[in-house]
Amino acid sequence: MDSATVNGTQEVSDSCISSDLPFGARSVMASRAEPPNGLDYFPTPPWATRALIEHVLAKSFHPAASPDVIGFRQLSIWEPACGEGHMIEVLREYFGKVHASDIHDYGRGYEVGSFVGEGSKVAFCSFNPDWIITNPPYNLALQFAIRALSEAKSGVAFLVRTNWLEGARRYNELFEKIPPDEVALFSERVPMVKGRWDPKASTATAYAWVIWRKPSTGETRLQWIPPGQRKKLSRPGDVDRFATRVISASRDL
Repeated sequence: MDSATVNGTQEVSDSCISSDLPFGARSVMASRAEPPNGLDYFPTPPWATRALIEHVLAKSFHPAASPDVIGFRQLSIWEPACGEGHMIEVLREYFGKVHASDIHDYGRGYEVGSFVGEGSKVAFCSFNPDWIITNPPYNLALQFAIRALSEAKSGVAFLVRTNWLEGARRYNELFEKIPPDEVALFSERVPMVKGRWDPKASTATAYAWVIWRKPSTGETRLQWIPPGQRKKLSRPGDVDRFATRVISASRDL
């Protein structure tokens, strides 16, 4: 196991990757590079990404169809705030062509570059993606949305705190001009922890998927992701793939 001491604890990531991985999937926790404290990095629980596909995107095509039947494998994805890959590696389970980038180099081999701003450090996708799907940094989510909507061919999906839908600036610069087509509220909480995914975490914060489609309907439809998805959409190998275990630094390894 690879280990590093951080703030009096020892982080241990499994070097053994489960052989029972979904199609196209890979482990993201075989190694890790600590992000700067200033980054708004809250990894997405894998089941929350699957909920977008299974309960929002798939059901909007056909309520009774599975993602495999719909043909997501023909679509391409860009995840521009990928971190250590907690979301993009789940998207890889469904989509045939994926690209991942982040402003920080987490040592995972993803492109390093900022999704917002200008200059040589700005990230670009090598193809014109059908969808841009991400959990954007809260304070930059408006800028993320404006760029994503200008580049995605078919749609944009953001996982955000529900209070992101509030605010005069976001209304004036985004929602009034380009309202989302769907807001999918999680009926259960989606726990997120700064810097890592903790499968046992809890939270009082509410989250939703906000989706723009092209062409747009011009109206926003509110829907709910039903409770029980944390249990239903978690996979046996998720902990090995995505979780970093924190143990006492004094424990013998």
